[in-house]
Amino acid sequence: MRLGLVSLSVISGVSLIFAVLKMSQLLDKAKAFVAEKVANMPMPEASVTDVDFKKVSRECVEYLAKISVSNPYSTPIPICEINYTLKSAGREIASGTIPDPGSLKASDTTLLEVPVKVAHSILLSIAKDIGADWDIDYHLDIGLVIDLPVIGNFTIPLSQKGEIKLPTITDMFA
Repeated sequence: MRLGLVSLSVISGVSLIFAVLKMSQLLDKAKAFVAEKVANMPMPEASVTDVDFKKVSRECVEYLAKISVSNPYSTPIPICEINYTLKSAGREIASGTIPDPGSLKASDTTLLEVPVKVAHSILLSIAKDIGADWDIDYHLDIGLVIDLPVIGNFTIPLSQKGEIKLPTITDMFA
């Protein structure tokens, strides 16, 4: 009788090991399937369409970056935040975060506006770069953080280089 219980225990243990191995194989197949589906999923695409002067205030000069984002899905996608860093002459001259700026329209293109504020003191410190042409050579990095179903938070990195004109005296009083 005792020998029968031991062999029954061994058989049960072996069966349990095989069941665990089968479950592990099934989970691996499920992970591979999901990974393949996610890899082949269409993703939202974005580009910086324009960076231009917006206005002058007592505290700063404000520029406006415009971003075009296409949403391939039939449902709106929430935007968690937009991060930006503006550099000129190898130095960071502005950075910030825009929390919860809305959502991307379903199956459409959404135009987002990112206001970038540069303190007057910083503009004076990069006066050498401004030179005779009265513009700033810039490098703008933007991280558009969206909340994709199944995947979670996903950052679309954007980068743009160019020149921004500085405001003139007439811009300050307009």
